[in-house]
Amino acid sequence: MEGVAEGLWGLADYHEKRGEIGKAIKCLEAIPQSSVSFLPIVEVKFRLRIATLLLRHSHNVNQAKSHLERSQLLLKSIPSCFELKYRAYSLLSQCYHLVGAIPSQKQIISKAIELIESLGEGFEAKLWYCNFSSQLANVLVIEGDYENSISALQQGFNCAAEISYAELQMFFATSILHVRLMQWDDLHSVESAVSKCDEVWESLDLNKRQQCHGLFFYNELLHVFYRLRICDYKNTAQHVDRLDAAVKADMQKMQQFQELKGELDATNQSLLQPDLHHKDRSRLRQKQAQIQQQLDNIRGASTMVREHLNTKRDVNVRWVSADELKLAPSPIDGEWLPKSAVYVLVDLMFVICVRPKGVFKECGKRIESGIHVIQEELSKLGIVDGIRELDLQHSAIWAAGLYLMLLMQFLENKVAVELTRAEYVEAQEALVQMRNLYSRFPTILRSCESIIEMLRGQYAHSVGCFGEAAFHFTEAAKLTESKSVQAMCQVYAAISYICVDDGESSSQALDLIGPIYRTMDSFVGVREKTAVLFAYGLMLMKQHNLQEARIRLASGLQIAHNHFGNLQLVSQYLTILGSLALSLRDTGQAREILRSALTLAKKLFDIPTQIWVLSVLTELYQELGEQGNEKENSDYQRKKVDDLQKRIVDAQSSIHHLELINKTKLEVQKMHEFDGKRSTIGPSMMINLDIPESVGLTNLPSTRSSSRLLDLDSSSRRRGKRRI
Repeated sequence: MEGVAEGLWGLADYHEKRGEIGKAIKCLEAIPQSSVSFLPIVEVKFRLRIATLLLRHSHNVNQAKSHLERSQLLLKSIPSCFELKYRAYSLLSQCYHLVGAIPSQKQIISKAIELIESLGEGFEAKLWYCNFSSQLANVLVIEGDYENSISALQQGFNCAAEISYAELQMFFATSILHVRLMQWDDLHSVESAVSKCDEVWESLDLNKRQQCHGLFFYNELLHVFYRLRICDYKNTAQHVDRLDAAVKADMQKMQQFQELKGELDATNQSLLQPDLHHKDRSRLRQKQAQIQQQLDNIRGASTMVREHLNTKRDVNVRWVSADELKLAPSPIDGEWLPKSAVYVLVDLMFVICVRPKGVFKECGKRIESGIHVIQEELSKLGIVDGIRELDLQHSAIWAAGLYLMLLMQFLENKVAVELTRAEYVEAQEALVQMRNLYSRFPTILRSCESIIEMLRGQYAHSVGCFGEAAFHFTEAAKLTESKSVQAMCQVYAAISYICVDDGESSSQALDLIGPIYRTMDSFVGVREKTAVLFAYGLMLMKQHNLQEARIRLASGLQIAHNHFGNLQLVSQYLTILGSLALSLRDTGQAREILRSALTLAKKLFDIPTQIWVLSVLTELYQELGEQGNEKENSDYQRKKVDDLQKRIVDAQSSIHHLELINKTKLEVQKMHEFDGKRSTIGPSMMINLDIPESVGLTNLPSTRSSSRLLDLDSSSRRRGKRRI
C-alpha cells in the first residue's frame, strides 16, 4: 500500500506544480477517505499537507482544522515523529488564529513549547522553539500585552543566537522593533531596537543580505515608520529610495520570470507532439532544462524545494511561491505582509515623503496605481460593491483589514493633494469614498473615523466654512486616543476659530492653543510644536504683540524647514512673517520673504496661499509707492481670486458639499454580530502609520487687512448655503 501512497503523493506534486490545487487536494484526500487502513504516519502526512494547501490557497479553515485535529489524535499513538507533531501544532495554531480562537491558540502553543523543552537540546528543536516563540508573541500583541510579547521575541532571539543563525536573529530583532513601534512607551527603547536591527543586519555578509529579500523590506519599512514618527523626513527619504529601487528591480525580475515561464510552457507544449523527430525532441528537452535553470536562478535556490513523502524520515519541505517575501527560514516561513501589500506600502511611503515637497504628478501616479492594486486584491477576497463587514469570512478579515486600511491611507493622501492644489471637487470625491468605506466596514476601519472628521474640517476650512471646520476638528479630537492627533486637531480648530475673527472665537482659539503650547516639548517629534507655534504666533499678532509673534514664528519656521521639508507649511510661515515684517516697517525683508513664499506657493499650485501672499505684496507696493508693481500684482491677484472663487463655486454646486461640511457626525450602524470576529483584527488595525498632517497648516487670510480675500471667504460661505 505504500506504493499507492507514494503514487498519490507524486501526482499531488504534479498538480500543485501546475497550479491545480483542487486536483492536488483530491489526490491527497484519497488516503484519509480510503476504506483501507494505512500506517498512521502516512495518514498524518497526507492530512498535514491537505491542511497546508487549504490554508494557503483557500478560506476552508475549518476543514483544515478538522484534518489537523485528527492528525493530533493519530500522533498521540506514535511515540516519536516529533517533527510532525511540531508541524501539526504550528498549523493548528494558525487555524485558531484565523478563526479568532485566541485562547485555544495560546493553549496549543504552550503544549508545543512544553514538548520541545521536555526533549532537551537539538538544532531542529531550537528552530521549532523559535517558530512557537514568534507565534506566541503575535498572540500577545493581539491581546495588547506588548511587554510579554517582546519577552517571547527576545527568547527567540537568544535561541537563534545559540545556534548562530544570524538571519533568524535578524527576524527577531525586526519583530521586536515592530512591537516597540506599536507600544512606543519610551523613545530610548525604540532607539535601542533600531540600533539592534542595524547591528544584526550589518553582521550579515552581502550574499546573505541579498537572499533575505523579505527581511530587507521589513527592516527598511520599520525604519521608515520610526523616522516618520520622530519627524526625521530627511533620513526617511534614503530608506524610501532603497525600497523603491528594490521594488523596481524585483518587478523587472518578475517580468523576466513571466516571459521565461511563457517560453517554458510553449516548449512543454511542443514536446507533447507525438510525431516529433528524435533530434527535435532532444533539442527541445535541452532548451527546457536551460529555461528551467534560468527560472530557478531567478527564484533562488531555496524557493522551489519539493515535499517528500518518506515514512522513515520526518521530512516535510514544501513548494514556496516566488510571490512571497519570507521573513525567516523553515519552519517559521512566515511573511509579514503579502508581496502586493508590501509593494503598495512602499508606494504609500513614497507619496508621504514627496507630497510635502509638491511632487504632485508622481504622487498622483503612485496613488492611482496603489488604489488599483488594492482594489484588485480586495476583489480576490470577494470584497466588491455592496459587500459589508458581516459578509466577510473569518479567514478573510485580516487580509481585508490590511487592504482596506491601505486604501484609506491612499485616499487620505489624495484628499491632501487635491486640497493643496485647490481641486476641491476631486477632494470631495475621495473624501466621500472614505466615508462610504467606513460606513460599510465600521469595525475594521474604526480608527479612521477621526481621520475622516479631520479631513472634513480641512475641506470645510479650504472652502471658507471656518465655523464648520472648527466643529469637525473638535469632533476629530474626541474620536481618537492619540495625544498627537488630538493636539493637531485642536491646533487646526484654533486656526479656524482665528479665521472666524470675532471675540468669542478668538477666546476659544486661545483656550485650545494654551495647553498644547505649554506641553509642546513633550510630544515625540516636532510636528505638534511646529503647528502650535504657528497658531500661537497668529494669536500674538491679533493681540498686537508683534515682536513676540515674530520670535515664535521664526522659531517655528526653522523647525519646519529643518525637519519637514513641507513646502506648503514653509510658504505659509514665510507669508505671515512677511506680513509681520511689513507691519514692523521692515519693507526690505518683507519683499524678500514674500517673494520666496510666492515662489513656493506657485510650485505647489497652492492658490489660496498665492492670494494671501499677493494681498500682502499689494500692501507692500502701496506703502513703497511702486504703482507699476502694485498694478501688476493686483491684476495677477484678481485673476487668482477669480480662479479660486470658481473652484469654490464648483465645489459648492456638488451634492456632497453640504453633507461634508454640515455640523453632524458620521452616522454608522454598528454591527454587533461582527464583534465575535474582532479578535482576528487585533490592535494592528489601530496602528497609525503616523502619516503627517493632511494639508500642513490650513490657509488663512493675512491678519493685517487682506479684505479682498476676507470678502471672498465670507461671501463663499453665504453663497454656498443659499445656492445649495
